[in-house]
Amino acid sequence: MVEFDLRFQVPSALTDDIAARTLFWPPNGAGSFNTTLGPRFGDLGPVSQANIDLLRLAAIVYAADRSVPRRVGQVNWTRRTFELTVPVHDSTPWTAVGGDLEALLDFLSGDTWHLSFRRTRVPREHISEDSYPDAQRVVLMSGGADSATGAFKARSLSDTHVLVSHVGATSISPIQKDIAKRIRELRPNGSTQHHEQIGFTRTQEQPGGYKFRNERSTRTRSFLFLAFGLAIASIKRLPLWIPENGFASLNPPLGPDQLGSLSTRTTHPWFLSELARIATEAGAWADITNPFADMTKGEMFRWVADEIGDDSAASELLSATNSCAFTNRRWLGVKATDHCGTCFGCLVRRASFAAAGLVDTSTYVIDAPPSDKAAQQLQQASLLPSIRGFVSRGIRVGDIAAMKLPAGYSPSLARDLCIRGSGELELLL
Repeated sequence: MVEFDLRFQVPSALTDDIAARTLFWPPNGAGSFNTTLGPRFGDLGPVSQANIDLLRLAAIVYAADRSVPRRVGQVNWTRRTFELTVPVHDSTPWTAVGGDLEALLDFLSGDTWHLSFRRTRVPREHISEDSYPDAQRVVLMSGGADSATGAFKARSLSDTHVLVSHVGATSISPIQKDIAKRIRELRPNGSTQHHEQIGFTRTQEQPGGYKFRNERSTRTRSFLFLAFGLAIASIKRLPLWIPENGFASLNPPLGPDQLGSLSTRTTHPWFLSELARIATEAGAWADITNPFADMTKGEMFRWVADEIGDDSAASELLSATNSCAFTNRRWLGVKATDHCGTCFGCLVRRASFAAAGLVDTSTYVIDAPPSDKAAQQLQQASLLPSIRGFVSRGIRVGDIAAMKLPAGYSPSLARDLCIRGSGELELLL
């Protein structure tokens, strides 16, 4: 079991033992996070208190996830056990939903989570005014193809909205800006579209010099992203869109040893409905919708092309996005903005372009590796063999029965969506 606590002051004497199990977030000065935000998130505006608590929880979960390596195995997916102490304004409502939150995080990351909540007074912090008083919707926009499709859809409606982007790797920031610009150009007369980029990562080392260990799978990063979106949405109690194709959201296993391994489970329909319920019970704002829950990625791509009315323009927009799960292989001579071509995100992306009948001009490193070492690494990490087995096996009744589906979600609709998604992946073979 690994313990982590969150504190708002850095002690003058910081031992390695304390640094290994404590995250620091002072209102000013160096802490455990690379961000300009204080722990009250005052720069975001008058965020609701319960959503501040939710965002702090997401931040400590994300940092803990990043700091405890998994043991390498066949699928590099070893269960870890965490014990977190989360500082909140009022511990009573959070303690009441603590068990449900633990189960939700277990489902999200494949680990075991134990949570305790500590009532804490936060140092004073300047609270900015609402930066987007005209907004009627908040839309998460990561820079990937699905989120770009959501941003395009929002621009096509009449509602003024805010695109919220989380910037982890600095290489993704210009991609997010470029996508927002391209959408404005494609829909020059569309609704007003603001764009808020939020920089937030865990530091490489503590203020005293203690170096964090590093885990790169970070299944919980998108939970943090979601909490940022809800924080901004809470200011005026606006609906939040988290756009993702429904096939990846259902997360069917590629094989018996890779349960839930297609992608992050943050957009899984059960996760979203359960998070909304739990957060609401704790007093937080949590109106969450996936506008593409019933579509495959290929169907989303085709929808964009039909809406634009120009396959070439749709191809340019979607090819400019970044869907790769591995943007950290620069040590192999790979650009951070290129796609590896072998992770699930890259493979389903390539299949989706083919399914939609669109030209894919993305750069995939596996097509022309810069070195033999890079080629070997990418081939070893490739999920193509697993996808081949997944497509060959077909969607079984047991696959659907094993899914956690929220009330009202028809198993037959889930099966049909998985069959359509599998059909698109077959185009890779």
